[in-house]
Amino acid sequence: MQTQMRRQFGRSTPGRADREANLSSRGTASLHWRMTPTSLVSVDAMRDAQSAIAPHVLLTPVMGSTYLGARAGSRVVLKLELFQKTGSFKARGVINTLRQLSREERSRGVISLSSGNHAQALAWGAARFGIAATILMPTTAVPSKVTATREYGGEVIQTSGDLLATALQLQHERGLTLVHPFDDARVIAGQGTVGLEILAQVPEASVVIVACGGGGLISGVAAAIKQLRPEVRVIGVEPAGADAMTRSLAAGSPQRLASVNTIADGLAAPFAGALNLAHCQAYVDDWFVVSDDEIVTAMRVLMERCKLLPEAAGAAAVVPLLTGRLSLPAHATVVPIICGGNVDLERLKALL
Repeated sequence: MQTQMRRQFGRSTPGRADREANLSSRGTASLHWRMTPTSLVSVDAMRDAQSAIAPHVLLTPVMGSTYLGARAGSRVVLKLELFQKTGSFKARGVINTLRQLSREERSRGVISLSSGNHAQALAWGAARFGIAATILMPTTAVPSKVTATREYGGEVIQTSGDLLATALQLQHERGLTLVHPFDDARVIAGQGTVGLEILAQVPEASVVIVACGGGGLISGVAAAIKQLRPEVRVIGVEPAGADAMTRSLAAGSPQRLASVNTIADGLAAPFAGALNLAHCQAYVDDWFVVSDDEIVTAMRVLMERCKLLPEAAGAAAVVPLLTGRLSLPAHATVVPIICGGNVDLERLKALL
């Protein structure tokens, strides 16, 4: 399948007034909460998160790639979030959320839902704070991610049913606190620290490419970049078999997919978050919907030419650079975020 570009959702360097007008014109009244300008996560919130989570997470490195630069016709610098604690960016939002829980909430324990990366991050982060964590995971979850979540100390409950509905039921029955994997301002602020780091490490960045599942990472990164450097383009990437965000942008309200079908389990959220949709409406310029075959090709390139071992979700942001569909000026500096490296070796053998 050829990469499909969806430009109708994009905006070029909007100002704050334009962003607020844009939100009101795209059907936000149909969301389950009332949109106001203060609903979007601020730079101050992200800077506060950056200071607070610094003792717990890593300042991940960046790395240039001459091969990808030649393919893209521009300078390419990779942001290596696959080297983050627990193997993905998720640790940032988890720590920023857990550190703000009350003593009572911590004592009761937390619950969440995840296909794998958020599960591992929550189990790890909760253990650091002495909090019991219960995570609902699908029966189809990658076995190595389930095992890692348990080894970090999380209680894993696997189900073939609706993860969110089951999590909410258990939350009520056990009196737990829900730590949402993406639709939470604290999570978005934590993930936004990736954007702050990119601007500090690659101040000449002109394009940032972010893979999207539920939308936590792209919400935070785009909010950080557009509020500080509105001229920088932010581009989202979704798998064709899990394109909840682009469908939500088209509809003007959060959409739920009847099913998901992608090798990128880290991007396989069956629905888009309302707060995440508002951030994408306000701050993301363009979107690509890409095929699994293209993601596998990107994985091969990153392994062979960049000596990295990404999972499928981690390779997705590179796809637009390999397909020739992304138009870039020769002087552009492009920063794809390699968002995760929790690759299952048995699955990797089957893919390659």
